[in-house]
Amino acid sequence: MMPRSGSQGAGRRWRNRLASALELPRDLVVDLPKVTVVGYLQVTVENHRGIIEFTPERVRIAAGEGLLEIRGQGLTLRCILLDEIILDGRIEAVTFSS
Repeated sequence: MMPRSGSQGAGRRWRNRLASALELPRDLVVDLPKVTVVGYLQVTVENHRGIIEFTPERVRIAAGEGLLEIRGQGLTLRCILLDEIILDGRIEAVTFSS
């Protein structure tokens, strides 16, 4: 039996090739978040897996195989849907880690 991590890498490569062949958006096929930042005022995260932590200074969001962290001041949740989160406030940093 192959180790799980090896099969995940092969699966990701396969999905990348499929997205390319069918001209599909890669973010949807390879389970990556799509992050849109509007100046320092707003962040929209599509294709998320839920909010892990929320404070007015920091929001951590599960995203694909990683974690998305938004830091700022006065962060508020404008909208949360199954596939989209919109945050308002003074955005200071957006970081992604695996």
